[in-house]
Amino acid sequence: MIKKTLIASALVGLFASNAAIANQETDELRKVIAEQQKVLASLEKRLDETDRKVNVTADQLDVKAEESAFANTTIGGYGELHYNNYDNSDAKIDFHRFVLFFGHEFSDSVRFFSEFELEHSIAGEGKSGEVELEQAYVEVDIKEGLSSKVGLFLIPVGIINETHEPPTFYGVERNGVEKNIIPATWWEAGVAFNYKPTGGVSIDGAVTSGLEVSDDFKIRNGRQKVAKATAENLAYTGRVKYTGVAGLELAATVQYQTDITQGAADDSFTAPIDKADATLLEAHAIYQVDNFTVRALYARWDIDGAEAKALGRDEQTGFYVEPSYQFNEKVGVFARYAEYDNNAGNSASTAVESTSVGVNYYLHENVVLKADYEDLGGAKDDKGFNLGFGYQF
Repeated sequence: MIKKTLIASALVGLFASNAAIANQETDELRKVIAEQQKVLASLEKRLDETDRKVNVTADQLDVKAEESAFANTTIGGYGELHYNNYDNSDAKIDFHRFVLFFGHEFSDSVRFFSEFELEHSIAGEGKSGEVELEQAYVEVDIKEGLSSKVGLFLIPVGIINETHEPPTFYGVERNGVEKNIIPATWWEAGVAFNYKPTGGVSIDGAVTSGLEVSDDFKIRNGRQKVAKATAENLAYTGRVKYTGVAGLELAATVQYQTDITQGAADDSFTAPIDKADATLLEAHAIYQVDNFTVRALYARWDIDGAEAKALGRDEQTGFYVEPSYQFNEKVGVFARYAEYDNNAGNSASTAVESTSVGVNYYLHENVVLKADYEDLGGAKDDKGFNLGFGYQF
């Protein structure tokens, strides 16, 4: 009996001990599971946060990728509105030019530039305006100080041919010398080089398409504007410019063309003539001391050929002198005397004389209001005033 009791007590104690051990292990297992659940919850939270960051980063990368497509592309432009009122003609108002620039930098050494222009507000059959591509070229840096460009570009000549945005010059209209003799704005197609050796010296050379004058030998009418332009006779241009002294610019340009009629003279004139080779010489100076600036320019064409000589257009010349003073960042005034003659080879007095005075008022350094008065004499007797506004960006 005692043995049975002892065995029963031992069994009860053993079961109790095993139960206690099982309960303890269960509690520990529950704790482990709870800790693992916490870890899993934390990992899940971190994964959600990582997914969110990845999505945000992806969105940012998409935006940056979209932005980078235009990061190296630039847009600019300029425009000008003119009002002209002269004694011998009806008053006119004209949105003369609306121009957009588009450029793109392919790399540190290769870049593209273009200039697209609408003249006189509306173009089309029977309309006064024209749509023109004035520049479209790629420029390449060959080495330090030496670059080249190929395409359609402005000829390196004169003061305003390459820089003609309204806030950069005085007077509502561009001066008659650079308009009728040079003739700005003047662009051709070809290849050009620019070399800057040292000390403010810049040397330009270009081989391009050339002018094609008709039997009147008027220089301005000879611009082909690279519109299926006849290229029987190319033009060769060279310029040397010096800007080594603060406020001073000196420049001289020479252009030579073997036949300014592009071979058409033999067919279009009543009698056969020799080729009319032509040489342009241009020199100018700009000097600025504090707020006072003076500009001076001289240009001359020499054209061979009997027809040009018979018309008195074997020589065509012009010059002007323009002092100006800017009182402050808002107001500047100028005076200009100009004279040009597209019939300088004729013994008759055919020169056009122009005396102008005017004011520029700058609403912003890139936005200008203009007014000037012009008195024309010599071969053109007229006078009147011009009003205008212009901008660039």
